[in-house]
Amino acid sequence: MVSKESGEEEMRRRRRRIRGFLGLGFCVQGFRCFPWTAVVFFLKDSLNASPSTLQLLQNSANLPMVGKPLYGVVSDAVYVGGQHRIPYIAVGAFLQAVSWLAIAILSSPNISIFSITIFLLLSNLGASIVEVANDAIVAELGKQKHPSSSSSSSSSGELQSFVWMASSAGGVLGNLAGGVAIDRFPPRAMFFAFGALLAVQFLVTTMVSESSLDLPRTPSGAGIRRQLRELAGALGKPEISYCISWLAASYAVIPALTGTMFFYQTRRLNVDSSVLGISKVFGQAAMLAWSIVYNRYLKSLPVRKVTSYVQATMALLMFSDFLFVIGVYRHAGVPDAVHVVFFSGLLEVLYFFKILPFTVLMARLCPRGCEGSLMAFLMAAVALAFIVSGYLGVALAACVGVTADDFSGLPVGLLVQAACTMLPLFWCSCIPEEKPRTEKKKDK
Repeated sequence: MVSKESGEEEMRRRRRRIRGFLGLGFCVQGFRCFPWTAVVFFLKDSLNASPSTLQLLQNSANLPMVGKPLYGVVSDAVYVGGQHRIPYIAVGAFLQAVSWLAIAILSSPNISIFSITIFLLLSNLGASIVEVANDAIVAELGKQKHPSSSSSSSSSGELQSFVWMASSAGGVLGNLAGGVAIDRFPPRAMFFAFGALLAVQFLVTTMVSESSLDLPRTPSGAGIRRQLRELAGALGKPEISYCISWLAASYAVIPALTGTMFFYQTRRLNVDSSVLGISKVFGQAAMLAWSIVYNRYLKSLPVRKVTSYVQATMALLMFSDFLFVIGVYRHAGVPDAVHVVFFSGLLEVLYFFKILPFTVLMARLCPRGCEGSLMAFLMAAVALAFIVSGYLGVALAACVGVTADDFSGLPVGLLVQAACTMLPLFWCSCIPEEKPRTEKKKDK
């Protein structure tokens, strides 16, 4: 009896260590919106970037995210000092810290857009490495069975929801702090503050061992070629490949107009930066609420049903943006700031609502041993889809004649965007209608 109680106490301490470590990592990554708020205003106000240039830079800076499958394969196959997750998190945090501190030191009106793009690419390279390692840890631990959990899939869903909440909490804090700081401090101070935070994360990571997190060990001699074969085998399963294809396509077919809307809100409507900050805080709070609601009420529903509702809601909010731009809400007495905070804030994060059920599904379908590779491939496909979406948005803005000073074609662009958002609903049959296995095991 005593040994059993001591074992349960040790398990609880280990779970607290796991959640503390992952909570810190995901919270810091969610907090990345803090310096990016400064980047956007720095490009617009100090470097006089156009809407198309701003959107091209934002999307091009995400190119390192497309390399996530490579980082995942290396993380799965190559051990450093007997560990294959923690060292990569430390390297990623270090790269990010160096990048943002360099931007803080060199940022001035004389810095070129090309130079700042290089540092942002390096920062996102570090962020993508950290995300791959963290996602792999979540997938690995989610497949372990615990006495307190009815199945490994329920454990996976709980851990996925927890790290989603940690990331959302970081996003809430980052956007809130960014909205307040952008009017009180120069962008250089915000870059430096985030670089210092990443340096702290690097130091904390170097003091953690994988054994303390109870991470499963796989043979270190597996090799990259074998890992690639296992990844190819996992992607060869229709239930996996079809899901990833649908998720990526559901983003890629939508021409994003984020840069154009940012200029419309700040230049045409003169919306204050604090209002934009509150809008992003509301969006992140909605993401936090989504993780709680999904974990408690929606994870028993088929993924196809959940994502279809999310996709349709996105199209509805995009049509709401169309009504907003042509002045329907304004004539009805709704202030511009109210729409920006609630509708635009929600739409900005609604894109990411589909990722949570898909990561839970992928963690359940993923074969053991290639968790890092498959989760990395999933997020790389999403990142590439976002880049394609951003480039299509730049092309759409050019086609409808939107510039930094002329927004007459924006309503047409928003209608096209809403119509494209409905397209993925026609091939949602690619998503398997599979319910979590907890119900099956209970039936047994």
